[in-house]
Amino acid sequence: MGRDVSQGAFTREDRVRYRHKVRRCLDVFALMLDDFGFDADRPMTGLEIELNLVDSAAEPAMRNEEILADIADPLFQTELGQFNLELNAEPRLIEGTGFADYEDDLRSSLARADERAARSDAKIVLVGILPTLTEGHLVEDNLSTNERYRVLNDQIVGARGEDIELDIRGVEQLRTHTDSIAPEAACTSLQFHLQVAPDSFADYWNASQAIAGVQVAVGANSPFLYGRQLWAETRIALFEQATDTRPDELKAQGVRPRVWFGERWITSIFDLFEENVRYFPPLLPICEDEDPVEVLHAGGVPQLGELRLHNGTVYRWNRPVYDIMNGRPHLRVENRVLPAGPTVVDMLANAAFYFGLARGLAESDRPIWSQLTFSSAEENFHAAARRGLEAVLHWPQLGDVPVTKLVLDELLPTAAAGLDGFGVTAAQRDRLLGIIEQRCRTGRNGAVWQTETVWAAERHQGMDRAAALHHMVQRYAELQRTNEPVHTWPLP
Repeated sequence: MGRDVSQGAFTREDRVRYRHKVRRCLDVFALMLDDFGFDADRPMTGLEIELNLVDSAAEPAMRNEEILADIADPLFQTELGQFNLELNAEPRLIEGTGFADYEDDLRSSLARADERAARSDAKIVLVGILPTLTEGHLVEDNLSTNERYRVLNDQIVGARGEDIELDIRGVEQLRTHTDSIAPEAACTSLQFHLQVAPDSFADYWNASQAIAGVQVAVGANSPFLYGRQLWAETRIALFEQATDTRPDELKAQGVRPRVWFGERWITSIFDLFEENVRYFPPLLPICEDEDPVEVLHAGGVPQLGELRLHNGTVYRWNRPVYDIMNGRPHLRVENRVLPAGPTVVDMLANAAFYFGLARGLAESDRPIWSQLTFSSAEENFHAAARRGLEAVLHWPQLGDVPVTKLVLDELLPTAAAGLDGFGVTAAQRDRLLGIIEQRCRTGRNGAVWQTETVWAAERHQGMDRAAALHHMVQRYAELQRTNEPVHTWPLP
């Protein structure tokens, strides 16, 4: 939800009016899909990276407001927690040397932000969950001061009507309660945007859903929360639980969660927006002045503000996006499954793998979603989050297969062909997909490096868990700045 909100109390009339406006927007969107000219000539891509701020002792630094003011760059924004920032890369084509341009820009932006953060005794860490976070850090008082986060917290907690339970069982177990959505701030992600034409959106969204588990397994980087080792990508479980508006009774009745994998393959982007309206009550019933019907009939481009705001409060792992740039509407798949980090080059390897594989599968003669059940795709997603590179996934014609074998034998060639379709240079393609290959061959991604480093500190240096986590984060931050891929990082 990337917009400012100042209204905190909503009336019944607000909700009725908003529901009417959302449905009016949905009707207009359907008309636009039939005969409107969407921008899809040269598909742009985008990246969003959520960042953690830590102090010299590797503790979370609750200083995003002063650091953001010092950075003074519109590409950086606040995020949910006071120890978070978000970096939005400039959208670009990935043909030619587009990935190299991303790398130069991201490294330059992060270096500049790190220099500004140092003035506030802080530094930036790119990781899915900051391992030194404790329950005492993730409280309502540490939400960012932007009013939209307070309003969102009040609406989610109010809709639930009781404390939010966190119950994550992995290598170790965590069970606790929270009275706010502050634990969601621990989930720092890497998000990819891929612009697609209306008639191919369903293919790209379905392909993105099918490979979500593979992405998570290869890119896992969130093994610790509140001092416990849980899932390889604990961020998945934490985000699903920390924003759940349903008490137990509604869960038992089959009410859909707001953090949602989905439940079926689609035939149009309209399916997803229609599901949003049908299944999810509004959290932020804020109406715009625009009448989308009048704008459309006058030959303009409707903003569809209510529909977009509502879409922003349904947290699909692959989210549909309607947006307007330079006066032309376009559609995007927003891929939200991956954690931040460990390095810029690691994140770009994840990007190359996603963009290439999504295109390769979306344009294949026999769609993967015609061979894989949707429930299997969802099971793969959660199995991968639990086990990371050790996950065994179900795949058509292969049955149950180790994810590393699936990637090496089947999916890397498909991703390479997809990148060729985008016009990515062979050197960029081979460099970035080579990082994915080496993660699979070495069995080491961010989650593995973190856990092995902590184990070594505990077993060989006699540290307790808290000391081992702080030691690991300090070493992680040093190695991150080398921009060497994580599979090459030394272990103790």
